[in-house]
Amino acid sequence: MAFSAKSSQGAMADINVTPLVDVMLVLLIIFMVTMPIQSVPVDVDLPQKTDKPPENPKEPPEPIRLRIDASGAVFWNDSPADVNALQKRMLEEVARDPSNQPELQIETNDQAEYGVLAKVLASAKNAEMAKIGFVQN
Repeated sequence: MAFSAKSSQGAMADINVTPLVDVMLVLLIIFMVTMPIQSVPVDVDLPQKTDKPPENPKEPPEPIRLRIDASGAVFWNDSPADVNALQKRMLEEVARDPSNQPELQIETNDQAEYGVLAKVLASAKNAEMAKIGFVQN
């Protein structure tokens, strides 16, 4: 607090902000402690520990290269493919050997629409493809 030697000035107009800052810091700490931490659960399938390893590890099949260009056209191993027929092709690949699926490598152009990629990912999920990777161009 500031005191002056002259008493003829009247009431002091300066506000002492130190108690105000102390109260605000205490309130901030209380709100930080009592605020619930918001977290979004993410499902991740982690490998589980087993006592015996697989007897004959299989050679992984050739990966599937899926490319989406700027116009939204989809190419399955460099041959044009219809977006609506992708799920059927993916189901056929998974049905060959469900335990040893090929990896789906998706490469998109920077100018490609997200809707086409969303359809491709939905088809892969519905076909239960387990190995999906994104390739940078």
